[in-house]
Amino acid sequence: MDVAIDELPLRERKKLRTRHALIDSALRLFTERGFDAVTLDELCDSVEISKRTFFRTFAGKEDVAMAPMQDVWLVFLEELERGEPRETELLLMLRDALLSAIDRVAVGEWPRRAALSNRLADVTPSMAGHNLQFCDRTSHAAVTLLRRELDVNEDRTLHLRLGIDIMVAAFHCALGVWTADDDRTARGLATEVRRAFDAVPDVLTMTVRPKSL
Repeated sequence: MDVAIDELPLRERKKLRTRHALIDSALRLFTERGFDAVTLDELCDSVEISKRTFFRTFAGKEDVAMAPMQDVWLVFLEELERGEPRETELLLMLRDALLSAIDRVAVGEWPRRAALSNRLADVTPSMAGHNLQFCDRTSHAAVTLLRRELDVNEDRTLHLRLGIDIMVAAFHCALGVWTADDDRTARGLATEVRRAFDAVPDVLTMTVRPKSL
């Protein structure tokens, strides 16, 4: 993820530069030629690294393509764990942790990378499926963390999972709007996330009727 590279030790700076180079090259090649048309060998050659180096950084092509989004959710879990304990509404706590994660991750080239990654996922079934698996693992991890940190009865585990699923759905709605916008900035994404969360109460009580009535 994007951090202040100059503040890291030399070894970590090299690893981070290699990671960024892989993400940028992968997103460019996948966008130009299609995800399935680009081999792992070609991707490694494009940044002059070995497969061994690649697999020290990513588990596969899907992971490098989805890295911008995965970074957000990994930092989201960190924010949940390190958040200051206080009594509050579940969705509000989840929203604030997500916004903090976006604030930490969405710096430098992240907005451009995230938009490219999201567009690719929309047209690449293997990426979309990989993303679903990652989201499910992350959601389970979040439930486990919340049960450990919060005073929540065991019979409320379903509520925790539903709250997290609502948060994920709100984020993806916001991400779709943001990706289609010409002004793709971290602040813009945070604004869309807040708008999506603000709409949740209305959605839960929304009444619909057939057009014929």
